[in-house]
Amino acid sequence: MFEAIASHWSTLILILSLAMAAVGIVHAIMTKEDVRAATGWVGVMLLSPFLGAIIYAIAGINRIRRATISAMRPVSSEAARHDRDVALEALISTEFGQRFTGLKTLGDRVARRPLTSGNTIAVLKTGDEAYAAMCRAIDAAQRSVLLETYIFDSDAVGALFVQSLGNAVKRGVTVRVLIDAVGVRYSVPSILKQLREADVTVDLFNGNIVMGLRLPYANLRTHRKILIVDGTVAFTGGMNIRKGFSAEFAGSENSRDTHFEVTGPVVADLFSVAAEDWRFAGNEALKDAPWQVERAAPPPGQPMLVRAVATGPDASNETNLKLLMGAFSVARKSIRIMSPYFLPDREFISALTTAGRRGVEIDIVVPAVNNLFLVDHAMTAQFDQVLKHYCRVWRHEGSFDHSKLMAIDGVWAYVGSSNLDSRSLRLNFEIDMEVLDQNFAAEIDARIGAAISTAKPVTLQTLKARPFIIRVFDRVLWLGSPYL
Repeated sequence: MFEAIASHWSTLILILSLAMAAVGIVHAIMTKEDVRAATGWVGVMLLSPFLGAIIYAIAGINRIRRATISAMRPVSSEAARHDRDVALEALISTEFGQRFTGLKTLGDRVARRPLTSGNTIAVLKTGDEAYAAMCRAIDAAQRSVLLETYIFDSDAVGALFVQSLGNAVKRGVTVRVLIDAVGVRYSVPSILKQLREADVTVDLFNGNIVMGLRLPYANLRTHRKILIVDGTVAFTGGMNIRKGFSAEFAGSENSRDTHFEVTGPVVADLFSVAAEDWRFAGNEALKDAPWQVERAAPPPGQPMLVRAVATGPDASNETNLKLLMGAFSVARKSIRIMSPYFLPDREFISALTTAGRRGVEIDIVVPAVNNLFLVDHAMTAQFDQVLKHYCRVWRHEGSFDHSKLMAIDGVWAYVGSSNLDSRSLRLNFEIDMEVLDQNFAAEIDARIGAAISTAKPVTLQTLKARPFIIRVFDRVLWLGSPYL
């Protein structure tokens, strides 16, 4: 038998590779909803059956979605409800117009959580302001602290959080910390040892073992930033835990970002998102007394409407993309966008430029100097697609700004962790907030406007004036934009 195998090994390898490719091709055409993705993977496996099938098995299969469906990932009763709120629709129609009632209906149908009234949001404009507010909340915690983040660096800022979390544990507060398996490796050694030495219960999101190796599924990450304290106050936005965003520790060249302190009924929805992720990672349901979160009744005179928008490669796949495209369709005056990475797909760009053709003023603000060299060149290659269709692009000078902000017509805002690229719109687990409130939207609009006032415009002429070899380089990188 061994002699037969030895004499026909090349034939057996050929048969094995063809069989692997066949299985992979069938899986791709039966599970991929995007014809371009399906065609691309089929091409890879046809051209290189053995290697292509291995690459597809590691990077092409949406393991999170399959695992989530098979495990019946829990959904809270509040999250599953889609009851029509006639009174809220009447309020929206009166205050903002019928078009935003339609946008609410879209959100109700594509998101798993309702638009709630009676919320408050404080804008935290710097890392020092955000970190101080978060640590103060942890220091005042009496029952529970739930923290989910993408990056938790082992540095001076990370040490502040470890100290606050450890002190909370000593006071008898129940603490859970969830860090993404990719993000935790941004600092070496990681923060895990310090957290565990402080008796903080910590786990990694998606730190699975692949083929005997401790290799995380790098394309399926939790990019969410959520801190819930005592079920009454939440912090969310784009801010990771790292000293690069602190002027105190990084100096005047510190990066910038925007974070938010939230109270009101939406806190319960933000908690349910983080609690689902914790249960998925550690198989622990946060249902004991310390974790009880009651949806408070809306206080009078505070009609701020907020929806927690959870997106990820599971049942909530592309929720942010669907909601944003719907928002573009109701815009009449202006769409202002601020994002560190602008690499959306063709459908997103079509929806945005269609609004531009209708006469909506569209401004897109990105950093003049990006922290990701490859992403910066790839998105530069795509700017012409929006500039040709009545959109303006601005390069914001100064320190790198990691903020993800959007305002439409000065009344609707969208803020959170989602970048405008394929990774955030399709691969990552993200958390954002849809906010319908004139005062808050005006504040976000003004923040973007302040960035524009010190920015330089990107024009078709300046793009074409760059050396040909640079433009080719940008386009080559643009080909790999879905995985940058």
